[in-house]
Amino acid sequence: MKNIVFDLAGVVFARNEARCPQELMDYFYFINSGNPMPDFWNDYDRGTRSFDNVADHLAHFRGSDIQTASHMMATAITYQEQVAATATLIAELKSAGYSLFVLSNMSKEYIEYLRKMPVYQYFDGDIISCEVGLIKPEREIYSLLLERFNLDPAQTMFIDDRKENVLAAAELGITPFHFDRKNPEQSCEQIRELLK
Repeated sequence: MKNIVFDLAGVVFARNEARCPQELMDYFYFINSGNPMPDFWNDYDRGTRSFDNVADHLAHFRGSDIQTASHMMATAITYQEQVAATATLIAELKSAGYSLFVLSNMSKEYIEYLRKMPVYQYFDGDIISCEVGLIKPEREIYSLLLERFNLDPAQTMFIDDRKENVLAAAELGITPFHFDRKNPEQSCEQIRELLK
């Protein structure tokens, strides 16, 4: 294994539940529900809907006014923090000589915020959905990752907290790892064992 590819939300970054207001967690319940994302949110990640347009759809979806939806969206970004266990693992992998990449469904506003975080310096490249017009688990986004960075799928591991996303990667011969967002420490230990 030479290349390790990370999803961002729920793996490298997450809202700190101890710091994040319960009202905000409840408002975005659908993101971590395990159910398919609403179409308007997928379009946001794909880069085909603006922040304001998504706020309008989110307001209808949650039965709130647009001002509340806009405020919640903007506030939610600021509660994103590095997952400590994953950040430690990433630094270790970089020191060990692995090439590290990002493959993430992410909107423009979110990725601009997250790229400023210290852990982002360790990545050799990224594929962000809103910048390429594709989202996981579409086959084309995995193919783009392999092509753009000239990665051999047999030497590449993909880490994601959504099962459908790692299964899609496996179909292209990439080694999948389903990350447990509720127990990142255990998942990071499992990754270390797999890479021994």
